[in-house]
Amino acid sequence: MRTASVLAALLGGFALGATIGLLFAPEKGEDLRAKIAEAIRARGIKLNREEMENLVDDITEELKAAQD
Repeated sequence: MRTASVLAALLGGFALGATIGLLFAPEKGEDLRAKIAEAIRARGIKLNREEMENLVDDITEELKAAQD
């Protein structure tokens, strides 16, 4: 349970930071997706390819919604 809440907090903080970054420096979607995936890996979150793509898709969709 504790691990799940730590992961949720980490992802929430990451999404907020990424949103702020997007608002100040918008990029092409493909470039943004690559940066999100790289940032997730840099933080030691190990996911298989499908899980990583799903997470990046979810974060990207949330960021786009926050911009609108």
